[in-house]
Amino acid sequence: MKILHTADWHLGHRLHENSQFEEQTLFLKWIENYINEEKIDVLLISGDIFDSGSPSNQSMKMYYNFLIKLKTTTCKFIVITGGNHDSAGILNAPKELLEVLSIKVVGKATENIVDEIFEIDIDNEKVIIAAVPYLRDGDIRRAVAGESFEDLTDKYKTALINHYQLAAEQCKLINTKKVPVIAMGHLFAVGGTISDSEQNIYVGTLGHIGAADFPTYFDYIALGHLHRPQIIGGNEKVRYSGSPNILSFSEVNYDKKILVLTVEESKITTIKDVVVPCFRNFYCLNGTVSECIEKFPDLISNAHELTPWVEIILNENHTINTNALKKEAEKYSFEILKTSLKKQQTNIGIEELLKNTKSIKELLPTEVFKLKCKEMGVNLSEKPKVSDAFNEILQTVKNQ
Repeated sequence: MKILHTADWHLGHRLHENSQFEEQTLFLKWIENYINEEKIDVLLISGDIFDSGSPSNQSMKMYYNFLIKLKTTTCKFIVITGGNHDSAGILNAPKELLEVLSIKVVGKATENIVDEIFEIDIDNEKVIIAAVPYLRDGDIRRAVAGESFEDLTDKYKTALINHYQLAAEQCKLINTKKVPVIAMGHLFAVGGTISDSEQNIYVGTLGHIGAADFPTYFDYIALGHLHRPQIIGGNEKVRYSGSPNILSFSEVNYDKKILVLTVEESKITTIKDVVVPCFRNFYCLNGTVSECIEKFPDLISNAHELTPWVEIILNENHTINTNALKKEAEKYSFEILKTSLKKQQTNIGIEELLKNTKSIKELLPTEVFKLKCKEMGVNLSEKPKVSDAFNEILQTVKNQ
């Protein structure tokens, strides 16, 4: 049996307001072909199918068309869990219909842990999947009026660990033939490396668990949320597949991947990472205006012929006129998405930042919060509870 682990597709994502529909469409076609050519039996998608809790009709169409097309491939079973970007209601709405196609969806934590556990039997080879979605605080921990933030932190983490323990116990209860058990998850695991396109589920200490906090009963833990493919805590069975497409210029310096597990004679015999093709070229240029212009002839597209996207970081001591840069770029077939100065003022204020920003959407709420704290003289490194409180409020607002 071959099992493909992927996550963080973020269908509908826009990079600096530019649609990534083209490269996402190419990825879906590529993974459909890969599944067929490599005879993949099971597909696991560990959260963040969509970039927004209110996905566009275009994104929804991409998602459902892909699932329908998989019925003509070798893939016999699909498990999809919700991520922090996903709407549990939207994912769960067609779950009964999708079950007819052997597609299991767990958009949010279920009332009964049994409903997150699936047995898969293909050609006399079996596995058990604990399909744990992104666990929102309100789904797994009952709030208590007047409890301190320390209590909240400890109780959420405990509830998170307990949920996985319950899942492991249920898997053990039905695993009479000692087959491999795979858990899914969408969370931030301590030791993981993030990129600019991710926002931690919580910042500070709230909700962070390590590889050692997962039950040892699981033979593999298929994680989503972090966009860089990576092994957590040196434990090769706890892995992030990473996002398949570049979602930020901070992600251009490493390969995007999917992970493929092979199960033979009731054991996971191999875990192979497979590089996803780069469907659009991304470039980050550093230097003075003239130095960056010199590099323009090298900014070419690849075989997929999508317009290359470019970020330019100017190594200048002061604000300069970038008209010459823009005018020269018009001669080439790439698009500059972002231009910024490497040497910014150290104490730039909120008002000035907004004045120099093309769109408020370019700013993350956490960035504005940190800048405001800096203006007010609040040292967040000395007061991590302030960061935790802000991020708890931010996530509560997002989940409403």
